[in-house]
Amino acid sequence: MEDVIVTENLTKIYIQDFLTFEHGRPRLNLRRETKRRAALLDLNLQVKRGEIFGLLGPNGAGKTTAIKILMGIHFPTRGSATILDRPLGDKAAKAQIGYLPENPYFYDYLTGGEFLDYYGRLYGMDKARRRRKIPELLETVGLSHAASTPLRGYSKGMLQRVGIAQALLNDPQIVVLDEPQSGLDPIGRKEVRDLILSLREQGRTVFFSSHILQDAEMICDRVAILHLGKLVNVGALEQLLTARIREFEIVASGLPGEVIEGIEKTARRTLRRTNDVLFVIEDRAAADAALERIRACGGTLDSFTPRKETLEDLFLSHVGRGTREAA
Repeated sequence: MEDVIVTENLTKIYIQDFLTFEHGRPRLNLRRETKRRAALLDLNLQVKRGEIFGLLGPNGAGKTTAIKILMGIHFPTRGSATILDRPLGDKAAKAQIGYLPENPYFYDYLTGGEFLDYYGRLYGMDKARRRRKIPELLETVGLSHAASTPLRGYSKGMLQRVGIAQALLNDPQIVVLDEPQSGLDPIGRKEVRDLILSLREQGRTVFFSSHILQDAEMICDRVAILHLGKLVNVGALEQLLTARIREFEIVASGLPGEVIEGIEKTARRTLRRTNDVLFVIEDRAAADAALERIRACGGTLDSFTPRKETLEDLFLSHVGRGTREAA
């Protein structure tokens, strides 16, 4: 498959404290006290036609900066990028991109249909095309029933879906979504996941950023992981995630205290709950020994679950467990 987005050493460095204020008036700081912060460093990516590509990372990793550069909102400090074999800013390439930013502004007094009609006018679509296209898009995103409902009455998930509909108005080849599932409840996240999958079925390329690893693992063909502005891993999920068993989860009940303490010595983690105990054991031999102890003492084995490596495991191995909350 051909590459539709390519970046080469894409870098963005911000100069901090360049503009200061004295007595309420702005003043340019031309001395050397200014600081430089690298938001993105030498990003090299290739996104293929027709795939779902996830740009992953904790807050502040550089995901939004990368997307804003690709969209022409920010200019790179150095490096280059092409979209559909055309340089950044090329009008023909931009006409083939649909974009939903992380925090879009919705005119809540407009209905869903009026909102799309407004953006259709901005796209330069004539009235006949808007009348034909808008009902199709509302049906695509599952909002036909809410076409006449003001946006102030939409849930967060509905707003995200009408935002994606806006990104599809120009019938783009590439759809770029910045944190499309952020702040959504489980139902809203599933709706957006299903919508992204449907875009791939239509032959579109979807490039999106996210810190919700479970959702990314469910829908992405390939992912890239950013940390502190640097690319730390990239590839297809089946290549990045090993098939080996990482650990074993054992849940048992009716165990004497001495048996629990004995198994606990070989477990990476133990969780004593009201009616049972959860053991997480990394070594297979130790897991087998724990099963034998449970059987010998007459306890009940409630579950035995081998766990393979997940995207979260891979992510945390790169960015560290200290960033778990941000991730």
